Amino acid sequence: LQRRMHEIDPELMVVMMTGYASVETAVAALKNGAYDYVTKPLDPDEIAHLVKKALAHKRTEQENVRLRETVAEVARPEEIVGQSSAMQKVFEAMETVGPTDATVLVTGESGTGKELAARAIHNAGPRKFHLLVVIHCGALPESLLESELFGHEKGAFTGAQYRKKGKFEIAEGGTVFLDEIGDISLKTQTDLLRVLQDHEIVRIGSNQPIKVDFRCVAATNKDLETLIEEGKFRPDLFYRLNVFRIELPPLRERREDIPPLVNHFVHKFSLAMNKKINRVNPAAMNLLQQQNWPGNVRELENAVERAMVVAQEPEIRETDFAFKSTPSANGTSQSLDEVEKAHIRRVLESCKWNQTRAAEVLNIDRVTLHHKLKRYGWSRPTVESR
Repeated sequence: LQRRMHEIDPELMVVMMTGYASVETAVAALKNGAYDYVTKPLDPDEIAHLVKKALAHKRTEQENVRLRETVAEVARPEEIVGQSSAMQKVFEAMETVGPTDATVLVTGESGTGKELAARAIHNAGPRKFHLLVVIHCGALPESLLESELFGHEKGAFTGAQYRKKGKFEIAEGGTVFLDEIGDISLKTQTDLLRVLQDHEIVRIGSNQPIKVDFRCVAATNKDLETLIEEGKFRPDLFYRLNVFRIELPPLRERREDIPPLVNHFVHKFSLAMNKKINRVNPAAMNLLQQQNWPGNVRELENAVERAMVVAQEPEIRETDFAFKSTPSANGTSQSLDEVEKAHIRRVLESCKWNQTRAAEVLNIDRVTLHHKLKRYGWSRPTVESR
């Protein structure tokens, strides 16, 4: 009976009742999965106590499961979208260096996803169950950056009313991500080099070294080799950081990744905004692929988010994007109307000028397509003669 009950519900808490109080009976019951057992005659107080104990045990088990799921979620690598050969090389590099404890330098233009890459590297490594601490070096003045990195003692400077731990101490056992490392001063570079070499920090206002355990991932959108030649970056610090380099390609060099990125952002913002928008129409997608995206993936994400705000369910149309002009891949500039016109022409040609079929592909009704052809001054004989 006990085995049958567990087959029906493996999570069921079973308390066995027996008329024979013996060690053999108890062991047999527990081996078969019973939580506990009671003997006859029954004692109501004992039963009540057992039930309370079983419920408490069950709650503890459920809490442990929840905590394991939470840790697994934190440790799971961030999703980086990309199907291009350029991004496949990036993924391979991350898979190579992630499980190690090596220092990594991530390079690439602004908006290419350097912080996302750092998180993926951290989550794939041996420190994934500890903190990833992010420091945006370029956003802080030198005096404040030193305090953020290394901490300070009470009274170390005006306004230091209490002792403060720096990011390296906070990240103990985890990873420190130094974003825009090329923006820090030579003085801070010297202090940082010492920390990377010795794994020790000294708080501002103290002379007592403190041992710190961390992995370092740094990122920059600048050419550090050029900065070294100009005397603006320490070569020894560069060598410390450049143990393993990952270069993220700009979006304009991986245009085939734009559709999956757009679909990813549409899904993300449809959930966040509670809107039933699940696609981007072909004309709008073509418009997005025509852009040069100087701000890279971050700019694309912002564009999709703005479009989601104004779009009407169930799709985003080209008119939902606020582009004044569209720089094309060859550097020329096209108006939105020209992009739409070129896209409609391509679809018509692929459909052998069957307007019903073309309207289906464009995801617009035939009347709308007819009005557009009329606006462009196209008629069937004229179009076919082109």
